[in-house]
Amino acid sequence: MKAITILGSTGSIGTQTLDIVQQYPEQFRVVGLAAGRNGELLAEQVRQYRPEIVAIQDESKLEELQEAIATLDYTPIVLSGQGGVVEVARYGDAESVVTGIVGCAGLLPTLAAIEAGKDIALANKETLIAGGPVVLPLVEKHQIKLLPADSEHSAIFQCLQGVPEGGLRKIILTASGGAFRDLPVEQLAQVTVADALKHPNWSMGRKITIDSATLMNKGLEVIEAHYLFGVDYDDIQIVIHPQSIIHSLIEVQDTSVLAQLGWADMRLPLLYALSYPERIHTNWEPLDLVKIGSLTFREPDHHKYPCMRLAYEAGRIGGAMPAVLNAANEQVVALFLEEKIRFLEIPRLIEQVCDRFSAHNTTHPTLEDILEADRWARQEALEMMKTLENPLVSVG
Repeated sequence: MKAITILGSTGSIGTQTLDIVQQYPEQFRVVGLAAGRNGELLAEQVRQYRPEIVAIQDESKLEELQEAIATLDYTPIVLSGQGGVVEVARYGDAESVVTGIVGCAGLLPTLAAIEAGKDIALANKETLIAGGPVVLPLVEKHQIKLLPADSEHSAIFQCLQGVPEGGLRKIILTASGGAFRDLPVEQLAQVTVADALKHPNWSMGRKITIDSATLMNKGLEVIEAHYLFGVDYDDIQIVIHPQSIIHSLIEVQDTSVLAQLGWADMRLPLLYALSYPERIHTNWEPLDLVKIGSLTFREPDHHKYPCMRLAYEAGRIGGAMPAVLNAANEQVVALFLEEKIRFLEIPRLIEQVCDRFSAHNTTHPTLEDILEADRWARQEALEMMKTLENPLVSVG
């Protein structure tokens, strides 16, 4: 039985991981849970899975959480704040830590888990995008496994099994194309938040759905793939695949192409990351190729999706620039969701922030450099918003 800890237990990744634990109680045991601010759901999870330690990021929810679990017949350690989440990450005999915290907030807990010698089931892409120069040396130092738990990088990892060192030639990341894949680029100036949140294939969180609409999610995945698999940016390609059945592909040196297929179900990559190198039998619906009928692909429109270019540029520059790109994107997407800026202003503001940072970038950033770059980029994005010619709201 594998002991696991889940960071971001009340979010999509966390709840799907706990679905796996519930389905396979003989395979997995929960040691720790950490959540953001949903104290009610976290308390329910504590009652069901009985972790040894639990933390809630929002300190104002601590008393509510403590009261909700006060009548249990056991007493878990209960913590709060960023420090509490970090303690959960490094605690006890958990062999694997699932990192499902959204955004750069997941970086410090992930580093703590690595330093504690725990394998990482990486569902938080920002950990590598922002912190790759710091994370990878620690992974090497502590000899832990860093296993991708998102569908695209899990697909690449699965395809690489059995490929000899030096055998990989190219990575091909597939993208759904998001809400506007079939919309003429000329119409993007008029789209609304509600339009951007209408993903054509599935329901996701608001932030990632906007990233899908701008294709920044794929740009960020390019940077993550570079760090995870050591592939040059020139050898990472993005293709639009509307059916979302092929989750990614690799090309090997003899030009053979290997792909991983499956229904769009995050439990699959999560289960593989937790059980690797084993394959656990499931009763989930098998893929039916006849039912699918056809799989199609097309080149992404670089004019429609300028965030792809920004991500490739930031990745090639390296240093703390990917952290700035990621932080600026998080802040600007939040402004768009608050209806303070227009959709087309997302890439414009991100590019302006990255341009401003160029003179300050450092080739070999420390953790402190990365955290400062993240803080600076968010503040700079807010300042940049004030310079817009036609802001949607008064910014004072």
